[in-house]
Amino acid sequence: MTNRRAILSGSSFEERIGYARAVVDGEWVHVSGTTGFDYAAMTISDDVVEQAEQCLRNIGDALAEAGCGFEDVVRVRYLLPEREDFEPCWPVLRRAFGQVRPAATMMVCGLADPRMRIEIEVYARRPRLRIEAVHGADMLEEWRHVHNVVVPPAAMSPDDARERLGRYRMENAYLGDVLVGCSTVRPPRGEDAAATVIARVLPGYRGRGFGTALYERGLAHARVLGARAVETCVLAANEDGLRFAGKRGFVETERYVLDGGSDLWVDLRLAMD
Repeated sequence: MTNRRAILSGSSFEERIGYARAVVDGEWVHVSGTTGFDYAAMTISDDVVEQAEQCLRNIGDALAEAGCGFEDVVRVRYLLPEREDFEPCWPVLRRAFGQVRPAATMMVCGLADPRMRIEIEVYARRPRLRIEAVHGADMLEEWRHVHNVVVPPAAMSPDDARERLGRYRMENAYLGDVLVGCSTVRPPRGEDAAATVIARVLPGYRGRGFGTALYERGLAHARVLGARAVETCVLAANEDGLRFAGKRGFVETERYVLDGGSDLWVDLRLAMD
């Protein structure tokens, strides 16, 4: 069964008309025609180049939430009421698409609001993420590498990692053959049967949905193990990790510094349905 997910931007047009900024349909991402409105304020510049820049910011946000980026775009369509407005936008468009070179079409047509001077629509194909359970010394060393990069104050030795592999479910995530992240699931414990699920993504690969994929797999495994609640732990300095947990409903329960350390840690908790 294909997974279908709608992505909303907060634009009042989406609510009033009844559409999504983007739809993720399996590996495909369909981004609706996107104009130069700043959707947070619902304001728009009079300048067509500034509108094009804002179009691309809006599209980039949607692509990131879908787990991909401009490098994954395969087709783009430009819609403009005035043909002479197109060429001034070329440098802006080239910065986004000059390397990936998607198929493209430009059309001259009327737009929904006279303030709109350009509308951009894209189709993208999400990269295939491969997630595998850690086995063997090489994969364990990759898992340890991600852990140590993301949480250097709690850097593990090879012996530390081997000891955890004997007790926890540990997985690595690869984009093709490139390591991008890892995860840990600690089995439920205590009267409330709380499992621990931790997803880690290397800094260069964040914002593309990889953490979500790791987290959802970890959460599914925790459910199989009978977890009634999920806990996670994030280094307070890892703002990306805290935002990720907050968006998924985790609530902060405690902040602390480990004995002999100076780094602040945050424990968070999520109740299971």
